[in-house]
Amino acid sequence: MTPLATALVGPARLPDRGGVFLLALALLLHAGVAAAAAPAQLEFEPPALGTYELQRIMRAADGRVLDTAGRTHGLSRFTGGKVTLLSFIYSSCADPGGCPYAYMVFHQLQTRLERNPRLAGLVRLVSLSFDPVRDTPEVLALYAGDHARAGRPVEWAFLTTGTVKDLLPILDGFGQDVFLDIDPASGEHLGTYSHVLKVFLIDRERTVREIYTTTYLMPEMVYNDIVTLLLEAGHKLE
Repeated sequence: MTPLATALVGPARLPDRGGVFLLALALLLHAGVAAAAAPAQLEFEPPALGTYELQRIMRAADGRVLDTAGRTHGLSRFTGGKVTLLSFIYSSCADPGGCPYAYMVFHQLQTRLERNPRLAGLVRLVSLSFDPVRDTPEVLALYAGDHARAGRPVEWAFLTTGTVKDLLPILDGFGQDVFLDIDPASGEHLGTYSHVLKVFLIDRERTVREIYTTTYLMPEMVYNDIVTLLLEAGHKLE
């Protein structure tokens, strides 16, 4: 494995492969999500909403990102003003316990949060790619599907960066390690990455309040933590 920091690769643009490439990607994405293990269920009774406090861990990192329309923003545009759940992913990941699992959890959370009209506009989901060479805005738009449709009560932003150089300060700021998987015989990148899945819960003031790994990334637990932060901020949700 090689640290991503050693691979400064310039602008993130793929050769134009047309509809064949996009169709192949779509099939891979759907296969990966379908293969993801069902999110784990809680085996204990969680504390009642609003009866506990989440610690202030660190400030959310900032940096330059691109949305699915190719527009440049500061990442802070997507981590402030709402309770935000952010994960680092890459769209071609096929590890059932990795990015597809996070996608499934985010899907379940978006669906559940949207059932409560009092939560509309208060919560945001963010999936940020650490593979800007392949995860162009066009590719992430396909990966997002209807989840990123404008006007949904719970926003789900799919972001990438223009270059790996733009990405590295963000990864470093969040403490997200990513390694390139290298063929030992040829020294070539295999196209996959090794990383520990981390999902960051961020309050409206851009402070990280919880970090979930696969073991603790359960929709029920995350939902309770999101609502607890909203209650802390003074929102009346009943």
